[in-house]
Amino acid sequence: MEGECKVLLDATVHTEARRETMRAKLSSKQTTALLVLTLCLATAAAAVLFFNRHAKSPGHDENQFDLRRTLRQISNERAAIHLDGQYNSTMKTSVEWKNAVDQSHSQGGLKLNNNQIVIPQNGLYFVYSQASFRVKCSSSSDTDDADSQPIVHVSHTVKRWSSSIGPVERTILHSIRSVCQTKASSNPDEEGSWFSSVYMGAVFNLRMGDRLGTVMEEKMLPSLEEESGNTFFGVFAL
Repeated sequence: MEGECKVLLDATVHTEARRETMRAKLSSKQTTALLVLTLCLATAAAAVLFFNRHAKSPGHDENQFDLRRTLRQISNERAAIHLDGQYNSTMKTSVEWKNAVDQSHSQGGLKLNNNQIVIPQNGLYFVYSQASFRVKCSSSSDTDDADSQPIVHVSHTVKRWSSSIGPVERTILHSIRSVCQTKASSNPDEEGSWFSSVYMGAVFNLRMGDRLGTVMEEKMLPSLEEESGNTFFGVFAL
């Protein structure tokens, strides 16, 4: 009886030892398989990165960055135009507006065409303009001078042409000022002269294709001040 129990105990111990050995082998196989899978994934990822890097043309990343930056600039670019005015003897009702000279500029679709500003799309716009004149005024010593006047009226007008309001032009800004005042000056060239600027500005709801132009008195055009910052015309989107 004692011998049989010993045999059964030895068999049980041997069976448990075999089970432990099998578990160890199984665990070792699982670990090995996991390591192999990890290595395969790492190799595949490296291959993809290598392929993508060599598939791109030289400068691809730089080109993509420049393109994104350009698109951001376009999307953030607010429409604006600023023009400088110059006297042109062939033009009888307005100064000649100039773009791309001195401080003038344009962006966002606003452009100068046939001496008028063309609106690129519907929206609210701030329209402004200034005309400056140098007028010769009369004094007690030059009352016989035919070119001198005791009082002069200077005016400045901005008009709108739009298909939405009909074929006629509409005045959207207008200002008139009376000038001339006798003054003493240490500069002989300025003796008897009076400088005057007429500035206007307001917000308007404009439509795509609208055209804006200026109108001035023909007799005042030769007296226009053409120095930088004296006579200008501009629009910017809000």
